[in-house]
Amino acid sequence: MFLELLGVIFAGVTGALVVYAANRATGGRLPRWLMPAVAGLAMIGATISLEYSWYDRTAAALPEGLVVADTVEERALYRPWTYLVPYTDRFVAIDRTSLQTNPDRPGERIANIYFFGRWAPLRQLPVAFDCTQGRRAALVEGAGIAADGRIEGADWMQASPGDPLLAAACAGT
Repeated sequence: MFLELLGVIFAGVTGALVVYAANRATGGRLPRWLMPAVAGLAMIGATISLEYSWYDRTAAALPEGLVVADTVEERALYRPWTYLVPYTDRFVAIDRTSLQTNPDRPGERIANIYFFGRWAPLRQLPVAFDCTQGRRAALVEGAGIAADGRIEGADWMQASPGDPLLAAACAGT
């Protein structure tokens, strides 16, 4: 966050310096309002650029085994350009390296999922997936694996057809 703030300030200073140099080259013929206007536009442009490139930069930096399962595109009234081109504000990734299976129950899997947000802290949640019945359950307090390998205490919910988390967890079954 701090580095992005520095980048935006640097863009504003650079825009102002370009107008200053152009004003010196033309003998001071440019209007006085042009320097702060260009600095402000450069800062807004840098902010928009960083906002739109956040998802691509973050997804590219994910470690091997972490697969993006779903994204959330954002539109906002105070950002009218997002109605033309929405930007990705949040996404969910599944850790395929943490995938656990039971040989006695090959249709059931447990994996960690991670919730990424633009200005939000990273959150992790273990989730159980039932690939044969198309359902999933968050493994929160009281849920776990019984001695016989069954997942017990989980509040299963039926996943919608084409659920991206279920598809990512059950890929290869």
